[in-house]
Amino acid sequence: MNFVEERILKDGQVKERDILQVGSFLNHQLDIPFLERVGEAFRQRFQDEDINKIVTIEASGIAVACVTARHFRDIPVVFAKKAKSQNLDAEVYSSEVESYTKRTVSRIYISKQYLTKADRIIILDDFLANGSAVSGLTELAAQAGASVAGIGIVIEKGYQPGGRMLREKGYRVESLAIIESMDAERGSLMFREQNI
Repeated sequence: MNFVEERILKDGQVKERDILQVGSFLNHQLDIPFLERVGEAFRQRFQDEDINKIVTIEASGIAVACVTARHFRDIPVVFAKKAKSQNLDAEVYSSEVESYTKRTVSRIYISKQYLTKADRIIILDDFLANGSAVSGLTELAAQAGASVAGIGIVIEKGYQPGGRMLREKGYRVESLAIIESMDAERGSLMFREQNI
């Protein structure tokens, strides 16, 4: 059992509607030493890739991406915004994503200034369920002509289609913990065995 799985068992809470609440350490309150270990784990998994940027989506992916960037010689982090504001450049790439937990659909934007065909990126996020957010980010990368070296996920819900769909499209997906099943009634979950 790895450190992410151990932390999920210690502090995660299985809720109704396939929700795993990890707000005490990952996506509401941030445990920085834990995130440092996450960043190092992604560095180890992608150390063979020559990347120059990390791409994520606001808001929960930002902390994961920023801490991970420090382990990659402080490369830049670019995050897709979920609202088009006045301080966003007029020239943007845009895609539509659906939030599994919020049950909303929104457009995401990245300025053309910050993602180009010269970029080789990894995409990072805290969760992968149906894959909409990550698919939206891969679409933005395709619009820019950037190459996606891989996708890093802290927690993947392996029983939902996102990971399988992305792998079938040929993406390298590295998840630190993959949940095989969750039972809200019992408050329990099972992890997929991984060779890491």
